[in-house]
Amino acid sequence: MVAVLNQGLGYGIVLGFGLVFAGIMTLITMIQKRFLGEKITSEEYMAAGRNVKTGLVASAVVSSWTWAATLLQSSSVAYKYGISGPFWYASGASVQVLLFSVLAIELKRKCPNAHTFLEIISIRYGRKAHFVFLFFGLLTNIIVSAMLLLGGSAVVTALTGMNTIAACFLLPLGVIIYTLFGGLKATFVADYTHTVVIMFIVLLFSFTAYASSDLIGSPGRMYDLLHEAAERHPVSGNHAGSYLTMASSQGLMFGIINLCSNFGTVFIDNAYWQRAIAASPHSTVKAYLIGGLSWFAIPFTLATTLGIAAVALESNERFPTFPNRILPSDVSAGLVAPNAAVALLGTGGAVAVLLLVFMAVTSAASAELIAVSSVCTFDVYRAYINPMATGKQLIRVSHAVVAGFGIIMGVLAVILKEAGIDLGYLYSLMGVLISSAVLPVTFSLMWKKQNALAAIAGPIGGLCISIPAWLICAKLYSGEITIATTSTDQAMLAGNLAALISGGLISAIISWIKPDNYTFEGTRSLRQVTDDATPTPESNNSTEDISPKEEWSFDAEEDAKLARASRFARWSSGTMTVVLILLWPLPMFFSNYVFSRGFYTGWVILSIIWAICSTIAVTIYPIWESRGAIGEVFKGMYNFITEKQSTAVV
Repeated sequence: MVAVLNQGLGYGIVLGFGLVFAGIMTLITMIQKRFLGEKITSEEYMAAGRNVKTGLVASAVVSSWTWAATLLQSSSVAYKYGISGPFWYASGASVQVLLFSVLAIELKRKCPNAHTFLEIISIRYGRKAHFVFLFFGLLTNIIVSAMLLLGGSAVVTALTGMNTIAACFLLPLGVIIYTLFGGLKATFVADYTHTVVIMFIVLLFSFTAYASSDLIGSPGRMYDLLHEAAERHPVSGNHAGSYLTMASSQGLMFGIINLCSNFGTVFIDNAYWQRAIAASPHSTVKAYLIGGLSWFAIPFTLATTLGIAAVALESNERFPTFPNRILPSDVSAGLVAPNAAVALLGTGGAVAVLLLVFMAVTSAASAELIAVSSVCTFDVYRAYINPMATGKQLIRVSHAVVAGFGIIMGVLAVILKEAGIDLGYLYSLMGVLISSAVLPVTFSLMWKKQNALAAIAGPIGGLCISIPAWLICAKLYSGEITIATTSTDQAMLAGNLAALISGGLISAIISWIKPDNYTFEGTRSLRQVTDDATPTPESNNSTEDISPKEEWSFDAEEDAKLARASRFARWSSGTMTVVLILLWPLPMFFSNYVFSRGFYTGWVILSIIWAICSTIAVTIYPIWESRGAIGEVFKGMYNFITEKQSTAVV
């Protein structure tokens, strides 16, 4: 792809805009401290006070789950498989957030003062299990961080010609600054801002492509262009070679890979546990359900727009690669969406995609930074280096980790780039490496009979099965083991399925042989950290003494309310999962239905309506919900300014 923007604009957005955004977020943090009386204690820094409301948590979930891959790979699979690609990307990666609502509320019930999910593992199963899950947790953070920068730097370089290595190091710079100053609360505010921009740009592209574009301008015109494209380049594995069908064997295969791999990156990523930790107990379930359904609209609507538009427009002379198709390497690198955006809106489209990717990379990177910071602070430093650490010491360690991991992210992305590993490859591989820990982690909160040996053997045994399954399938299917052959759908499917299933199966079998009977009293006894109290030897297993009024604990009545919320989370998330994975797509797959013009028009309208509803849920609702605090800030600022003016007059 030929760069359509100059390098100056690339550096301006990545470096200049990033620093300005960091300054704004830091200023907001200072305003909160000044006018809302918020203090950056260790608990506030790591847990945001544990009382964040529904809308802001939902917005943060959407933001942290909106990676570069969400925007880029969803359009790539739309380009490769047609309309089934956006659906399988959206459904295969949203159900994890919906189902995580169950773990989130169980966390509130069984370990309300946790800082990381690994603390639960340590208390319940001991040090050996803690080491195992610490490895999988940090591996997840490393993989996610690498994907963020690989995808983001590829787009920045393709659109502006900016040096890839420079992009890898400069993209997280602003994030490091505001995360250092504000901790988890700052990431929530930043997440909200990112989500507003992302949703606006998604709607911009949708209305441009389907309403105002002189190249397309309506769903009917897009339908005709897709029919013509199928005649020129029929899709292998799709019924009648059509882009307009859910009957796509490769699309279904990708959906299964997507489903398996993304369980790992939600259930094993401390970033999602932190949002549950920070949420108010009565907001937790609603926040994850709203967040999961709202996030669905981003890949579904954007890829149904840009990914499909790339197929429809690549025979047009305004398409950047005309008269050639997009190179497979560029498709895997995530450059389908930028090409389509340039064709639709010219340089304006390029700027919009650049801003879109910048927002996705930085918002998710902030979540990963604070997640790694919490793990290293509580599960490494406090657990094994300085068990008597005070809150102030923990903050200093956290600051060091944020800065250090921010640099490591850039180094790792450069190494993978030089090794020929791109976004698409890493996205499919992640489940092979981490999904064996998903069910053992779930059992740790949901099943009292899982014992320590089962918790240890499940993830390790699953990994020992998944990697050979992945490599053997690549060898049998392609005849050799290379980056190209191990990236095939068949090999990735084998590895991802083996990881998710075997990890849970091993754990379940061992637990059934020698069941535990854990009561969760140990996890409920975990206590928070104060910044000034002197720790006592008796508190080493958890934290320092803290005033009971500041600590989360629940009486019988409150626990009954949370139990009802847990039941609601189970049936609601389970129902939505069945609809999104089985009842909606599979009848369309087995019927070999090719969309009619009217049905496709309805499909497009549905995607846009879903995006509009999601925008309301995660951009307007948080403001309404926090109107009291916002009013208090403005009132405080007004009083402060008038007092200054009165003093100046006197």
